[in-house]
Amino acid sequence: MYSQPNILVVDDEETIRDSCRQALERKGNKVEVAEDGSKALALLEKESFDLVILDLKLPGLNGIEVLKKIKKNDPEVVVVVITGYATVESAVEAMKIGAYDFIPKPFTPDSLRMIVSRGLEKRKLWLENVLLRAQLKDRFGPDIIVGKSPSMKKVTELVRKVALTDSAVLISGETGTGRGLTARAIHSQSGRNDKPFIAVDCGGLAESLFESELFGHVKGPNAGAAETKLGQIEAANGGTVFLDEVANISMNIQTKLLRLLQEKKITKVGSSQPVEIDVRIIAATGKDLPKCVAERTFREDLFYLLSVVPINLPPLRERKEDIPLLANHFLNKHNKKREKGVTAISEEAMNVLAEYDWPGNVREMENVIERAVVLAKSKVIEPSDLLYYEMHS
Repeated sequence: MYSQPNILVVDDEETIRDSCRQALERKGNKVEVAEDGSKALALLEKESFDLVILDLKLPGLNGIEVLKKIKKNDPEVVVVVITGYATVESAVEAMKIGAYDFIPKPFTPDSLRMIVSRGLEKRKLWLENVLLRAQLKDRFGPDIIVGKSPSMKKVTELVRKVALTDSAVLISGETGTGRGLTARAIHSQSGRNDKPFIAVDCGGLAESLFESELFGHVKGPNAGAAETKLGQIEAANGGTVFLDEVANISMNIQTKLLRLLQEKKITKVGSSQPVEIDVRIIAATGKDLPKCVAERTFREDLFYLLSVVPINLPPLRERKEDIPLLANHFLNKHNKKREKGVTAISEEAMNVLAEYDWPGNVREMENVIERAVVLAKSKVIEPSDLLYYEMHS
């Protein structure tokens, strides 16, 4: 849930608007007000709201019509209707259209806060579902850091130390060295471990789509969007955002990330309204980021803000003493997963693994071992199960 929920109060009576604002701001909410439906809809096009308090009797565009437009543009926003002049029938109609609940006039600050609290809890559950879907898209290799080499012991110690802080971390290393795994380890050992961890592939989408995916957008012509969308950073509020292949982002998005790191704020596509965000940023790259800075493809100020604590992951060919440990780890993992009864790797097969240079690093090794478990003709993996000639072609 946002650290500061955003609420819109729509009522033509100034005293009602002011009393709602005061009652809700005292509980740490951010509150905007509008005196009619047109102004309310204009605000909803500029920014997203978690909850709307809507009077059904409004001048001009009536409350029912406003409600229909709100739910069409942002189906997940929670709407509580005020039924001061209404009958039970009008409240029932509003509920059928999509209102969460209703509150009759006159109402007390406590009754308002109670119904708003329940509505925000509903919004929180929806946000958690958004987060779960994002996490299910995530794909990483092993779930623990495996290695006894001096270089990996150094990495493990750095992870332990930096996890206790809130500093930005820049993880560098070749593809397959475990950048995502390391970011997860930092998050899981941090004070944010009960909050979201969202991984973002910075090279997977066109710039316009990526900006919307990262920061979200509001409905309207400025964003070219039919409805308001929650961004990955906002969904991770309170937790950790892992930006993989950060060197691929454009200068425009680099500027927005700089603001996030400096001011703890983002601005959604199509909006001019800043949103306060509390996330830890962990970035990763397989490129030489100082070289990108020298070539002016990456902002120098952003580089320094991202690399408060740098962690370099060595390639597998430089820590071959970890190969037996990794191989047996993956054997146990995939043997259990596939129930194949493969229990060991022969000395000859282990020598093949040790001699190979592993251009795909740990990720490639896991793939090779998983395939060997599938192809093994007995309980012991032999060189032929590793597709030796393919590995050396």
